Amino acid sequence: MRQSATDLTQTRHYDYVPIIDRAPLKLPDGHRIAVVTYVNIEHFPEAIPGTALVPGTAQHRPDPLNYGWRDYGNRVGLWRMMEIMDALGIRGTVCLNSDAIREYPRIIEEGQKRGWAWIGHGINNAPANFLTGIEEAREREIIGTVLREMAAALGTPTKGWIGPFLSETMNTPHILADMGVQYLCDFTADDQPFRFNTRTGSLISVPYTLELNDVPAFLNLGQSAEAFGDMIIDQFDVLYEESAANARIMPICLHTFLAGQPFRAKHLKRAYEHIASHPGVWHATGDEINDWYRANYL
Repeated sequence: MRQSATDLTQTRHYDYVPIIDRAPLKLPDGHRIAVVTYVNIEHFPEAIPGTALVPGTAQHRPDPLNYGWRDYGNRVGLWRMMEIMDALGIRGTVCLNSDAIREYPRIIEEGQKRGWAWIGHGINNAPANFLTGIEEAREREIIGTVLREMAAALGTPTKGWIGPFLSETMNTPHILADMGVQYLCDFTADDQPFRFNTRTGSLISVPYTLELNDVPAFLNLGQSAEAFGDMIIDQFDVLYEESAANARIMPICLHTFLAGQPFRAKHLKRAYEHIASHPGVWHATGDEINDWYRANYL
């Protein structure tokens, strides 16, 4: 019997299925592990507080200390990251604020040249556009705006979504599925894709991470650049061993104003070179993970 909308609001977004109870997954072409590099391309309007290296000035108008630090990422840091990734054949999955299409057209142009994937990440990083605590009509307006602007600029429908600051309402997965989005990255609950319970459409999770994510690592936990490089290597080594019997997806989540700093980029390069020294690694995009999983396991 089909569940009513009321029933579904009381249903978990996804079912509990422990990894030991799943049939093993197999990646294409004999690969054993997929590494997905998420690159956050965000627009922080100058007149609002944003992610801050020095929180004490975040309420200043203007706040050149933190604004300029963030702006370094789109002006310089991203291009350093691109050089590292290009040399190793790594394509990014861009978590894209739709305002970045207007603000940073060269980023869109160069990402398109490289065959990077693009997933929706809200309008911009202003708290007024976060998805938490808002009515469904407003949420549909925000998501619809992002999807329309991305499709117009990129020429293809947007398959993936991650909320700004991973913000959601209880309606978010249902709205995304209604609008034709195929995968969501907000729930960092697994090393493999899984299916969401939605009223309509078909929505899956493609793994994202809070641990191998430079914002929490550097700004919340105070990790050094060297330690972050070691974390990536250690994560890879464990998942690579486990993937001999059952494929794993390893996300690495980067922000241009953090990972793109020279002293951090050095250790990011070191970690990627370690990964590249192993056979059977698929440097995939989120779109490719979605397409593979849907073709073989849905």
